[in-house]
Amino acid sequence: MPDPSVGIVGASGYTGSELVRILSRHPAVRLAAVTSESHAGKRMSDIHPHLEGVCDLELVKAADLGAVDLVFLALPHGVSMDFVKTRANGGGRIVDLSGDFRLSSAAVYERWYGKAHACPERLDGAVYGLPELNRDRIAGAPLVANPGCYPTSAILALAPFLRCGLVSPEGLVVDSKSGVTGAGAAAKAATHYPSVNEDFKAYGIATHRHTPEISETLEAASGAAVELIFTPHLLPVNRGILTTAYARAKEGVTQADLEGAYEDAYSGEPFVRVRTAPPSIQAVRGSNFCDVFVKLVPETGRVVAVSAIDNLVKGAAGQAVQNMNIMMGIDEQAGLDMVPLSP
Repeated sequence: MPDPSVGIVGASGYTGSELVRILSRHPAVRLAAVTSESHAGKRMSDIHPHLEGVCDLELVKAADLGAVDLVFLALPHGVSMDFVKTRANGGGRIVDLSGDFRLSSAAVYERWYGKAHACPERLDGAVYGLPELNRDRIAGAPLVANPGCYPTSAILALAPFLRCGLVSPEGLVVDSKSGVTGAGAAAKAATHYPSVNEDFKAYGIATHRHTPEISETLEAASGAAVELIFTPHLLPVNRGILTTAYARAKEGVTQADLEGAYEDAYSGEPFVRVRTAPPSIQAVRGSNFCDVFVKLVPETGRVVAVSAIDNLVKGAAGQAVQNMNIMMGIDEQAGLDMVPLSP
């Protein structure tokens, strides 16, 4: 029986090229098609020279994708939902890397994304694709909403403590720093080299679209409403997210309790590493790992949780492939056995 076929819609961006990098060496699936509306007719390696001899597939328009067993949507927010709507009867399961199917309702989506949802009938059936929380539901899902990069780092840092009732769901603070590739490949004034180099700034304060995604997932973990402040920052580096999250410990909680919650949650997880010292983005660069660390500050009763991911891998393409493996009954680690790059 031939290997399952997969296609990537929107393959010319950073996330698309990262999907190609991973899937080109995947042992159990066949990359059959890649699309780009603006680069149709060119080879994938013409747009991303590092893929020369690795993937020389010709880019086609999304309308010419054809039949595949699974489609990755590496499209901007607001575009993926149109594709899902038009392909409702086109066959193939979908992993969507945009934010279009991550939230609980069309109303919440419209509030945070500023436009009406074009395919609200698929929201209830979409499964939030964080394997460490939803593996069983992902396996049978026709549509998986791949988590955002910031939410992946924040949720994996905090969810075990909320699930075990070790911290209060009120007063949560998530402080995250991301590399510039998180803004996508399109040229923007805010990510122009002179604007980023030798600088460091916060943005999207109280308005970032990943806020409800983090809140809703942490509420599901805690079983109670959460009070959350999320502030992202832009680092002058290419890849990586470092998140420092703060929470109030419940009375009597010890450092051993917190470490035990991480061990219970992640001891069997192939891509979460519990560290004994604060992690760094360099230690996960190019890999599908999320490194986590926790410290109780006894003088204040505060919990400090730190996580590090590569925003293009565990924060996007790697996690999407992890979801694909689960959906297709393939070894979850297949194609993802990348050792982090250092330096």
